[in-house]
Amino acid sequence: MTGAAGSGKSALQQTIAERCAKPDILAAAFFFSSTDPTRNKASTVVATIAYQLGLKHPLFQSAIAAAVKHDPLIFSQSLQSQMDGLIVRPFKNLRRSKQIDIDTFPYAILIDGLDECKGEPKVTAEPTYVDVDDRHQAEDRQAELLAAIKHCILDKDLPFRVFIASRPEWAIRTALEPRGYLREVAYHIQLSDQYDASADMGRYLRRRFEDIGLRIDDSEWFSEADIETLVRAASGQFIYVATVYKYISERRASPVERLKIVLTWTPREGQATRPFEALDRLYTNILLVAKNAYEAVDSHHGRDFLLFFRAHHIASRGFRLSSPFTSFYVQAELLSTLLGLGIRAEDTLVSDLRSLVTFERDQGLHLYHKSFSDFLEEESRAKDLFVSQSRVVTHLAKCCMQHIIECPLDFDSLPAQWDELPLPALHRRLLRETLEDLPLFLSYAPALGDDEVVSFTQTGGWQKINNLLPLLYRLGEWLFTQFKDWVRLLDRFANDIKARKPEVAAVISEFVEKWRCDAKEWPVNGRNKNGPD
Repeated sequence: MTGAAGSGKSALQQTIAERCAKPDILAAAFFFSSTDPTRNKASTVVATIAYQLGLKHPLFQSAIAAAVKHDPLIFSQSLQSQMDGLIVRPFKNLRRSKQIDIDTFPYAILIDGLDECKGEPKVTAEPTYVDVDDRHQAEDRQAELLAAIKHCILDKDLPFRVFIASRPEWAIRTALEPRGYLREVAYHIQLSDQYDASADMGRYLRRRFEDIGLRIDDSEWFSEADIETLVRAASGQFIYVATVYKYISERRASPVERLKIVLTWTPREGQATRPFEALDRLYTNILLVAKNAYEAVDSHHGRDFLLFFRAHHIASRGFRLSSPFTSFYVQAELLSTLLGLGIRAEDTLVSDLRSLVTFERDQGLHLYHKSFSDFLEEESRAKDLFVSQSRVVTHLAKCCMQHIIECPLDFDSLPAQWDELPLPALHRRLLRETLEDLPLFLSYAPALGDDEVVSFTQTGGWQKINNLLPLLYRLGEWLFTQFKDWVRLLDRFANDIKARKPEVAAVISEFVEKWRCDAKEWPVNGRNKNGPD
């Protein structure tokens, strides 16, 4: 099933999953989500499906466990090898020995949001053009999953039926085209613009608004004309009415007032609209309301709500920089503290965006729908609300330097071990994150002014890093394994500013050479003292 963003694919998949569960024909389901690191990669799909299949029959579960015990490295193999080893062979063996009844075994496997499956690039030594590479790697991974499903499940006389929902992106589009490898084995449902979903959206809003009426004890708080206006504004995009309902139904606000506000955001009857125009207007106005509300009560006047929110958005999906660190994440709690928002300030930041996002423990900002992420990423859609990744990275580079300079440690008498630093645990973690990330942010911060780097150098910032670096290196963790690339990025940054600030570049280069030599003598928790391979 293919359809445009917001056309209701995920809602249909969820309904199908619920209907398949009642007669116990649902074998497994996997819902991709581009903003959830646990659900945006193909590497977890086969293991998740195999696990769910194992729950359907104890012998199948035992067979899968035996396969993993026989080959513990199976999860690092290709998707086809995983699918063959964890699903196909165990099932065939049980069927051959008649230990499983295929007539009663659940057979429906649902996969939603294939287009939200990201690539999983390997670390390389050469710089890459990340935006292009990210897209190609994602497309290749999506195509690999589709090919594995065809080869292992559809071609192997198994009872399973697979239902995949996706935007019509390259991988699924080429697989379904006239000479595509899924053309003859798949039934293609297209959620086209020709289908009028107005009645469905009207029923959806009417039922939800009636529920709100029961809550506020006012059954006449909305009119049919209101519903017709909202359905017309949706232009066939179910995500529009779903977002409108979430926004209006937030308990901290008056649904009556919010409905009036949303109605003022809709285009006038007969006014032509571009694709996504009404949805973009909705996103724009919700963001503006949240921005104004946050900045009105923020005790630190002049701070940029959009910059903070975009920083959390980018951090949740990963900072996409060139090799060797193609994509890396910063935990929400650390990011808020680094930005100066305070500990656990994320809820306050998004308190007026609950219809669009939520914060999840350990996973950071979670967007309910990919169309909002697309809106934030595209300047042509977000317009004045757009915040580029380079602007975020530039600000974070400044924050990192400021955090190091203001660190309250006595740098002349540091303990021998990192964990012995006289700082609260959160601040030790933040200091570590700051030291590890600073070279990356400096290297990809085109708008960073030279004055900030000069000030950091003159106030002893590099000397403070010099004092802390051996302690962090000795942990034998991230910095130890990535040390060569870490100093290489600093070396490149020094070369970039050499023509403008030769004295600063000389200081950085001197420290870089010193660290390269010193690292060979730094003892590392039982590892080779000569450094990483």
